[in-house]
Amino acid sequence: MGASCKDQKKAVAICLQRSPCVMIQRNTPQKCIEDPELNKDLPELCIAQMKAFLDCKRGMMDMSKRFTGNAPLSTGKYDQQYENLCTGKFDPREEMDKLRLLNSNQKE
Repeated sequence: MGASCKDQKKAVAICLQRSPCVMIQRNTPQKCIEDPELNKDLPELCIAQMKAFLDCKRGMMDMSKRFTGNAPLSTGKYDQQYENLCTGKFDPREEMDKLRLLNSNQKE
């Protein structure tokens, strides 16, 4: 059951790496989450993915989901993107455009 939140965790990490707080202002993702001044400027998509991740983690402790399970096991959907962002194999402008596109699709 420990791997059930793996995809949500990587989605949050990718979104934070693409955020202006990290890409432009050069803050750490941890600082972007913890600092209230930086936190209010995070994209809505990142906040939604963070909420989904925290709900998943909370669901791991929920006894009503003990037999049915919390969520499907990790699919590895974000593994390649996460690896590229961690190793620096990405174009910052392209990543900002992806985040802007995803954020605009969510508002519609």
